[in-house]
Amino acid sequence: MNLREDLVSFPTCPGVYLMKNAAGRIIYVGKAKHLRRRVASYFQPDHRLPIKVRAMMPKVQGIDFLCTSTEKEALLLEASLIKKHRPKYNIVLRDDKQYVLFCLARNHPFPALRLTRRVIRDGSVYFGPFTSALAARETKRVIDRLFPLRKCRDTVFANRVRPCLQYHIGRCLAPCCLPVSQEAYLEVVRQVELFLSGKSAELVAGLQTEMLAASEALDFERAARLRDSIRSLQETTERQAAVLSDGRDLDVLGLHSHDTGISLAVVFVRQGRIIDGQTFWFPGASVQTAEDERTVINAFVLQFYTAERFIPARLVTALGGADPGVGEILSDLRGGKTVLAKARGEQERRLVDIATANARADVRQHRRAGADGKGLARALGLDREIGRVECVDVSHIQGEGMRAGLVAFTDGQEDKEAYRIYAFPELEGSADDYLALARFAVRRVQSGPPWPDLLLIDGGRGQLRAVERALNEVGAAGLFALAAIAKGESRRAGELGDAVFLPGRKNSAHLKAGSPELLFLQHVRDTAHRFAISRLRRHKRGTQFKSELDSLSGIGPKTARLLWERFGSLEAMVAASVDELAALPGLGFRKAVAIHAALGALGSVPANAKC
Repeated sequence: MNLREDLVSFPTCPGVYLMKNAAGRIIYVGKAKHLRRRVASYFQPDHRLPIKVRAMMPKVQGIDFLCTSTEKEALLLEASLIKKHRPKYNIVLRDDKQYVLFCLARNHPFPALRLTRRVIRDGSVYFGPFTSALAARETKRVIDRLFPLRKCRDTVFANRVRPCLQYHIGRCLAPCCLPVSQEAYLEVVRQVELFLSGKSAELVAGLQTEMLAASEALDFERAARLRDSIRSLQETTERQAAVLSDGRDLDVLGLHSHDTGISLAVVFVRQGRIIDGQTFWFPGASVQTAEDERTVINAFVLQFYTAERFIPARLVTALGGADPGVGEILSDLRGGKTVLAKARGEQERRLVDIATANARADVRQHRRAGADGKGLARALGLDREIGRVECVDVSHIQGEGMRAGLVAFTDGQEDKEAYRIYAFPELEGSADDYLALARFAVRRVQSGPPWPDLLLIDGGRGQLRAVERALNEVGAAGLFALAAIAKGESRRAGELGDAVFLPGRKNSAHLKAGSPELLFLQHVRDTAHRFAISRLRRHKRGTQFKSELDSLSGIGPKTARLLWERFGSLEAMVAASVDELAALPGLGFRKAVAIHAALGALGSVPANAKC
């Protein structure tokens, strides 16, 4: 079968073409304004073809086509066929889940705030998206605590005959049963919209005015509640910095290509603030020209954005869109004009740089994941394949709270069930990392299998010798391979100058900077570092807070039990408002005020932990 000779049978209309392999499987779907001319462009000398096309064309044994009336229809059909067939040589979005949004149903006289994953064009107002449902739920808990909107579903709202518990603890105005004016309720809705829109300064200013008015009217209880609300709002919103002075909504796309694949990052900007982001990895794909980059972005956009997803009026990239049909399709999905445009102005260009940096970091992560057991063993000069890697790091605060954190990776993936923390109360005040590592080595042998193929130590030659000597003393020499990884001269974790040391060798192992093997070892070391120091800080915080909680005046065993059962952690107790404390059975407002003040005086955990 001669595909070149079959070109004369191809039409000249717009449409899509489907390239198939010998088994009849679709391996590539493309769209064209002029089908015959576009397909003919694949039959050129190899030196004029992109690398991906040179690799693909020997596998193509048949080409089908479908005509469309317009190029826009061809774009839609191409996106639909890619989602359906997931061809090997196309940019295929495999993570197409809908993200979490906040929805205010403005078509109800007393709107409720809901979390949803679908956009319905019914006049509701949407805020988001959040790639983390956990973060979205945490934000909703803050809103529920600060703003007394109704929490019940519409069906419950229509049939309720008396106020629920939310009303009695001050978290709902109970418009379902009580004569709440719609104007007063909509003022709370307006405050929620200000909060979700990032207009915290305007919201705080209004609450401060209310607080002063309540204080002048001698309504100190309401003034105290407003003061707590203002403080919570400031703590919640102070982390967000404006990146667009005009407060627009944008999605910003950045792309970075490597010989192993392409990473594309999306940064979500809402009301001028970065609220979230996501990266997508397309293995085996490549970008060689600006036109290739536009093609990748167009293919991604048509698969990522749907009618159920929130679509801003402007999508920004470094180069802009090559096909005006993409903007038309996005506008149809959104129900309003949407453009895929090149970044304009310093602020938008800086956002593209941020998105591109995220994509570059994602490529680094996937390159690190490319280190297999054989390659790692070869790089370290070991005679057995490495499947399981454990890494230990010692952490303490000026000699106190001596801990060793152990993390495990199996076939390159974290095995969190195998994470362990080792405490050394006998070493309190010693600040002796070498002795702590020696004690760890003995306890690790005592704990038994599964044994690692490689035990990695966060440190240099001295730390490596301490572990090696301890293993020799307990007769466990050679039970598993050892290595130590030390930070470079700047002491920055993950920098390319990190050195890897092996037993019996004076010089460090030769691992090429930026190689998958070194990147993987750096990642394992950094994971152990974060785990050890986080557990140390948790221990110190719990120890410090628990001792201080027990010493607080007015808190006996019964009250302490109530606090632990209600809040679960001392951090949550410190963050609780007076109203939340007063809602506990038998506590009372006056006692709640005293406990709130005492909890607020608790110190924070030292941040200068050594690891």
